[in-house]
Amino acid sequence: MKSTGVVRKIDELGRIVIPVELRRTMGIDDRDALEILTDGEKIVLQKYLPGCIFCGNIDGVQNYKGKFICESCFADMQQKVT
Repeated sequence: MKSTGVVRKIDELGRIVIPVELRRTMGIDDRDALEILTDGEKIVLQKYLPGCIFCGNIDGVQNYKGKFICESCFADMQQKVT
């Protein structure tokens, strides 16, 4: 991991502010979802990438009626319908 040199305090509600420069660098826009992970004693924030509800794949995922489905599973579903 690389240090950014930025230090922030947690407020009384448990919130922290991620600096705009860091958000821009990491491609995090307003209202984007962040996933919170732990790695030993570390807390890791990363941009949330939803996976396919069937196989968990995160490549080629499309939102279909509020559900995330990859292209492969969608093609399989289409073949079974016809």
